Amino acid sequence: MRLTGLVLIIFASHLLAAEKEALIDESHFLPIEHPAIGYSSASPSDRIAELQAQLSSGELKLVFDRKFGFLPSVLDALDIPVSSQMLVFSKTSFQATRISPQTPRALYHSDDLAVGWVQGGTVLELASVDPKLGAIFYSLDQRPSDRPAFRLHNTECTGCHQGPATLGVPGLFVRSVYPDESGIMSRAPGFFTDHRSPLQERWGGWYVSGEHGTQRHLGNRTFEQFAPTTNLDLRPTGNLTDLTSLFDTDAYLSPHSDIVSLMTLEHQTRMTDLITRVGYEVRIALHDADTGQISDLDPASRSRIANTIEGMIRYMLFADEARLEAPVRGTTAFAEEFAAAGPRDEKGRSLRDLDLETRLLRYPCSYLIYSEQFAALPPPAKRIIYSRLWDVLTRRDQSEASRTLSETDRQAIKEILVATKPDLPAYWRD
Repeated sequence: MRLTGLVLIIFASHLLAAEKEALIDESHFLPIEHPAIGYSSASPSDRIAELQAQLSSGELKLVFDRKFGFLPSVLDALDIPVSSQMLVFSKTSFQATRISPQTPRALYHSDDLAVGWVQGGTVLELASVDPKLGAIFYSLDQRPSDRPAFRLHNTECTGCHQGPATLGVPGLFVRSVYPDESGIMSRAPGFFTDHRSPLQERWGGWYVSGEHGTQRHLGNRTFEQFAPTTNLDLRPTGNLTDLTSLFDTDAYLSPHSDIVSLMTLEHQTRMTDLITRVGYEVRIALHDADTGQISDLDPASRSRIANTIEGMIRYMLFADEARLEAPVRGTTAFAEEFAAAGPRDEKGRSLRDLDLETRLLRYPCSYLIYSEQFAALPPPAKRIIYSRLWDVLTRRDQSEASRTLSETDRQAIKEILVATKPDLPAYWRD
């Protein structure tokens, strides 16, 4: 059954008018302690909480390594590939005094987890995506213990991880800055980057290993304080496949900071925050109106939810993606491992198939549609999302998200979703 006529009219009247404007007020903080959310009081059900339960019961043990502490064991327990390693040398962590261009912080990620390790650091830093709460933050002491325990740090971390960069909800972001030779940001502006960002704004303060042709980025270098940032010659620090001349790569699990890993992380941080924002908006509105139906809400609430969902749809379908001007190639097996993790249709296609010639994905629809976080969205929200996706993929509307997809992409995405997403409404298969 499709959406009611009332809801369809609401969407039609708001989306095209707002198409070229900001659909979401990213400066608006949502009330994370609202009774419908209870961010601080709720018991998390994310992957770290599950791992802690296994540790507490004795079902699983973590092994302490003399060089890396619990890092290798944690990555193994959470199924996070070492090939995802990214190295950031800007001082953007609470362990900033230990981070520099000579001693970058190592980050590892999967679709819903990120783990940070610092040389000589006292703790591992972890961020996990809770299906309903959004980003949850933990630390793990880096000292030998038979019963290591993850500690929550939500109150401290939301000081930076709830704001415009995270759409006003507890979230994740990737930041590109102009670091000086010590790793301190030497000047503004910086950039919060995702798949919409041109490469020339990305990865300031990060090491980047990989090939990207004539395209330029801000990684692999420092900047003199107050020096101009225009007309920079970025060629010497681009297309690096070996980072050993820049710092001691033997101090890390891998000598790489893979460009493809960086690109996937950038996509999924904002996508994760968008799913969180939709969940918060809908749960709060339905709770306050004491209803289970979006059609029962006041016009302002319906309009806000419509715009938030449309913003998510546009991003999910890469409507505003910055096109690649040359092929991109990583330096590890990350690209292959990433693609192998996705469900495939009968033709062998997956939403995790990478393109890397002119865009990130071969089939431009976010693979996070398979995430536990997406599955946990309130049913009224998912009904609207699936209806909007159906309209876009079948050309029933002419929104920006629809116009940027080729007919070939549209058909492939629809077929892949029908084959791999069992909870789709029945009309998708009619």
